[in-house]
Amino acid sequence: MKSVYTNFKILIKVQNDIISSFKSSFPITAGQKQHSVGIVLVFTISMFLFSHNTIANPVKWHPGHYCTILGLGKNDPKYMSQVYNELKATPALRGIQIRYFWAELETAKGEYDFTSIDQRLAELAAIGKRLVIQVQTKSFIPKGKPTGKLVPDYLKANEYDGGEFAYSSHGSTELRGYNIALWNSHVQDRLVELFRVMGERYNSHPYFEGIGMIETAYGEPIVSQPGNLRVKFYDNLISVHQKMRSYFPNTMTIQEVNYPHSILASFVGRLKEIGTALSGPDVFKDEPGLNRNMRNAPRGIYHFYPELSGIIPLAPQVMHKNYMNTRNDGAGSVPTVAEIFAFARDNLKSNYIFWTRNPKYYSKVLELLNEPDIAKDPFGGLSSICPKAYMSCVD
Repeated sequence: MKSVYTNFKILIKVQNDIISSFKSSFPITAGQKQHSVGIVLVFTISMFLFSHNTIANPVKWHPGHYCTILGLGKNDPKYMSQVYNELKATPALRGIQIRYFWAELETAKGEYDFTSIDQRLAELAAIGKRLVIQVQTKSFIPKGKPTGKLVPDYLKANEYDGGEFAYSSHGSTELRGYNIALWNSHVQDRLVELFRVMGERYNSHPYFEGIGMIETAYGEPIVSQPGNLRVKFYDNLISVHQKMRSYFPNTMTIQEVNYPHSILASFVGRLKEIGTALSGPDVFKDEPGLNRNMRNAPRGIYHFYPELSGIIPLAPQVMHKNYMNTRNDGAGSVPTVAEIFAFARDNLKSNYIFWTRNPKYYSKVLELLNEPDIAKDPFGGLSSICPKAYMSCVD
């Protein structure tokens, strides 16, 4: 990242200038040289870091609107050409989010394929737009449609507890999808290793804006599990995020959080400590579970957003169903795109909004983002304040 390198050079120049001045003013013997220079170096770095926070792990910060492209389109040149034309015609769109199943990125143990990411990143950089990646560790099976392979084949071994488990919706036994066996420490280690490799490759890229993970909702295991596995699952998920922040010190890391209610307060509190962005898979302004605020019961996730405004990044997702109704069960009303935007901006205090590129509704999103008041604002009407969790933010 150019700003990091530039600031580092400034630090070295200041250090050398002070050392030269020190040596001219206070002649020292050869035996004293190493010790004295070391003292000056430590002092210089310490003072510079305290007085110039831009040196200490500045984070790339380009809040605003991003589109989330459909999974099958990310490697389709015709589809992506249309996406890029929309980006170029819509100044308020700052980039795109692409989702990849774990199995797409790690093809065999320790063997990685980042060809798709590299190509999309190069294409976006050429037009001045940015890329956010979501590593999907949970899959959904729409009725009558296949889903991609979730985890690499080697994770199916007993050592990894099969790597994944099948789940259903609450009160049903019908297969809904798969979630990873993150309670297993070996699965956790392999996921951490994926992020380590990706951090080495992408953290310093100026157009690699963020990397995140899918929703916290566990699902109802079709095969019964001991209760302690869920506790380990969420403990290990937090540990993964701690590592992610260390591997991406100059890049926003993100976690979608929605359920279960019982973990929200402690889980979000840990994200705050780590400096991980809070996201969510839906913007449903009337959804009871997300808005829950009953006496003597855990609150819904939406109540945590305003409390964290200005502290960590806030980056909700607008999904397919969000365009159709204000509630997941369809019992609400049909919202306008402007109403979805207003709720994400005013109630959730969003810094980033990720709009799913649903062909039926996305033209309305583009119309909104090209309205004069939004188009002229680099941040598309969203809060651009650098979060306190970051030492500093860089453009």
